Amino acid sequence: MPELIFIYEVLTYLLTGAIAGLAAGLLGIGGGLLIVPVLSTVFLIFLNITDVVHLAIGTSLATIIITSYASVKAHHQKEAVRWDIVKMMSLGVLAGAFLGGWGSQFVASNYLGMIFGGLELIIAVYMLLNIKPSPQRNLPGLVTNNVVGGTIGAVSSLVGIGGGTLTTPYLVWNNIHIHHAIATSAAISIPVAVAGSIGFIIAGLNTPNLPPYTTGYIYWPAFFGIVLASYFTAPIGARWAHRLPVLTLKRLFAGLLILLAIKMLFFI
Repeated sequence: MPELIFIYEVLTYLLTGAIAGLAAGLLGIGGGLLIVPVLSTVFLIFLNITDVVHLAIGTSLATIIITSYASVKAHHQKEAVRWDIVKMMSLGVLAGAFLGGWGSQFVASNYLGMIFGGLELIIAVYMLLNIKPSPQRNLPGLVTNNVVGGTIGAVSSLVGIGGGTLTTPYLVWNNIHIHHAIATSAAISIPVAVAGSIGFIIAGLNTPNLPPYTTGYIYWPAFFGIVLASYFTAPIGARWAHRLPVLTLKRLFAGLLILLAIKMLFFI
């Protein structure tokens, strides 16, 4: 029976990784929007622990490093990544993501779940309303972008979403074409995930009663199962992103957020 349970657990990680990889490539979200709700449920079922959300978020951030890298490779081949924007925001993103990951130890799991779900709903409404930015608006300068990057990094790391969920609407609001915004957001997700993972490792090092095969708040069996699948499906999603119209992409993005927000707010 324990062997059968372990097989079910691994299959869940593989399936989650495959779907998250597609979503990461398609929408530039890093995959955390899918991974965190799924892992919080899986950990609740299979692992006898209380810090399920912290462990889900830390593990999610670690997987996003690999998933986003695979996604960015495919977007870069299409010359869609705005590396100038990535460079402008990276310093703020790194600092904010580390602080968000480290600071997670001071926030209870149920509050993290509510923060996550509320954030998803806000972004979903924004995308569904299809608000058009002022045609005169352009990206601000280096200082402002680093402040924005720090905020995106901190919030994204705290709830384990990689950064693309917030970066994509921000770039679109500043009149960056959505295909470029998605590709650039995928690239920005990498420093968010790296710094956030380090923060979650440090935050969880002294936490008692975590399961075996963890480092801080990262659970390695889930990490390897997810990235094994997501690394191969993320490039497929990235190719799809360049074939779909803008409005369809926005609706897909918003619909996904609403479903997952409901799960995190009411069924964590």
